[in-house]
Amino acid sequence: MSLKAVIGKTKAYYCLECGICTGTCPVSRYSPSYSPRVMVENALLFEEGETLHDQELWSCLTCGTCNLRCPSTVDYTAFMAALRERAKALGQDGSCTHAETLTALCALQARDDFRKPREWLGKGVKVKARGSTYYYSGCLPFLDVVFRDIGYRGRASGHAAVRLLNAAGIVPAVSEEEVCCGHDAYWTGDAEMVERFARRNVAAIRKTGAKRVVFSCPEGYYMFKYVYPGMGIRVPFEAVHILTVLAENLKKLKLKPLPKKVTYHDPCRLVKFDDIVDEPREVLSAVPDLEVVEMGRIGKDALCCGSSNWVSCTRVNKKIQVERLNEAADTGAGTLLTSCPKCNIHLRCAARDEDNKGTLEIMDILMLLAESLGGPKRAT
Repeated sequence: MSLKAVIGKTKAYYCLECGICTGTCPVSRYSPSYSPRVMVENALLFEEGETLHDQELWSCLTCGTCNLRCPSTVDYTAFMAALRERAKALGQDGSCTHAETLTALCALQARDDFRKPREWLGKGVKVKARGSTYYYSGCLPFLDVVFRDIGYRGRASGHAAVRLLNAAGIVPAVSEEEVCCGHDAYWTGDAEMVERFARRNVAAIRKTGAKRVVFSCPEGYYMFKYVYPGMGIRVPFEAVHILTVLAENLKKLKLKPLPKKVTYHDPCRLVKFDDIVDEPREVLSAVPDLEVVEMGRIGKDALCCGSSNWVSCTRVNKKIQVERLNEAADTGAGTLLTSCPKCNIHLRCAARDEDNKGTLEIMDILMLLAESLGGPKRAT
């Protein structure tokens, strides 16, 4: 797609230069060199090469705040995704984080012989090879290897998800053939890899006979529901987030008292790209003795966790994360709940580096709900 086509498709030519996007951008608040308005202006006024070689192209969190507030309905996040795809074709990339380990993990899953044995789920949950409901875990089991030092437990989170589905009377199908959803490849411009992942995932899930796919990761949910169809790939099943499923089956869960004071962080992919705001709160309100206190910014106004893919993590991103941690600490809650692996990881990372945030527990909402179910927990 040419730059002219990108501008037309995303309505960038409607930009009024009002600056609302820049005024509400979490990155722009801490980095004067980055401005969504200026990025659009440069694409409209200057040569394509100058825009595509600008390192600020990789600073955008793609959180969607600007999309929600733009009076001209410019789709800035789609604008950034398209520009990054063109930049990638020219050999331009953002600065990969974590020694490119996550990038290598993505490439590993693109191999034809890649398989994900279901044993990672551990004991005490029921799954099957075929069924009307499928549980998609994506990269969740592998993130433990990279982020164990900050206490992240992706496999335990996946185990909790299936436990909760079982408690709701659902025995989901799982497949060893599923792979990464391609979220990070999409936002870093690798459309070819996204399509490869999309076709493999759709084929793997179709073999199980599933009519509905349940996601515990907002990024996988977003890719299946919006990006795959947008690329022209037919997705012959319904994509639904697990919090929606749980909210519809609260009476079946039989949640036990849990005397804690918690606050909940809304992930951008769930609230700004979709509308899953009430469901997590409905589920939490069903836990006896659980006190839920809200931060100042929630729902579509919630602050991003500070990063959306494994590139260009800087001091600016860290400041955004600390800002969110401060909001959580100000509620007086002892636990900050998340429903996104990335949010969990990034906020944990920032909390570790901030001595005064050490008392704030960061926890996956599904693990808290599984704890309320009672019974044995996954060992790892």
